[in-house]
Amino acid sequence: MPYSRSAKKRRRQADTHRQRNRAQHSALRTVLKKVHAAEPGADAQEAYRQAEQLLDRSARKHLIHPAKAARTKSRLKKLIQSKA
Repeated sequence: MPYSRSAKKRRRQADTHRQRNRAQHSALRTVLKKVHAAEPGADAQEAYRQAEQLLDRSARKHLIHPAKAARTKSRLKKLIQSKA
């Protein structure tokens, strides 16, 4: 249990950040699942566009590593092209 004021504040901040990060990770996973489940065509392209934006934002905010975002986008693009 934190004792000092600064330790209590750090604990509150850590809880807030943990909740936000979990929500963002969950949203990212959901968007990726939608791309995998999308039907070929405009539906898949729209799902990919949303996933690409979310991956870039997640990398910019250090939620995931930038290389992981690039790798995931590349694999999703290849998947979308193979479906078409």
